[in-house]
Amino acid sequence: MKSTAKTKPERFTAISDAGSRVNALASGTLIAFAITCTVLIGYAMLITYSTFTGENIPLVVTLTCLVSVIVSGFDSAKGAPSKGWFWGIIAGAIYAVILVSIGVWVNRSFIIDTRTLTLIILSIAGGGLGGVLGINLRR
Repeated sequence: MKSTAKTKPERFTAISDAGSRVNALASGTLIAFAITCTVLIGYAMLITYSTFTGENIPLVVTLTCLVSVIVSGFDSAKGAPSKGWFWGIIAGAIYAVILVSIGVWVNRSFIIDTRTLTLIILSIAGGGLGGVLGINLRR
């Protein structure tokens, strides 16, 4: 007996999968920037309205970015059929490119220093770690 159920041609499935991957990357990146903005605004308020000094700003920025890209990689890879590390690295790279672009726009110059390189490397590695976690911890 033949099955009468209609299935989508493979090319439509591939397009649909690509669209869902783009949506997952966009969602993960937005979540990462929401975390980054929330933490950094909270830290700025803490410095402004308390006796805290700004000597730990580089550490707080680095840790905040690292946590953000891990979450971004996790979110970007959790729905992927495979290669979570790849989707996490892509999410981390997108985060780094946007963050460096914002820095260039604010500073009006493009300077690659150790802090920028550290941020880029941590973003890509953290995204990859988040991707590995996201694909392996999905339910």
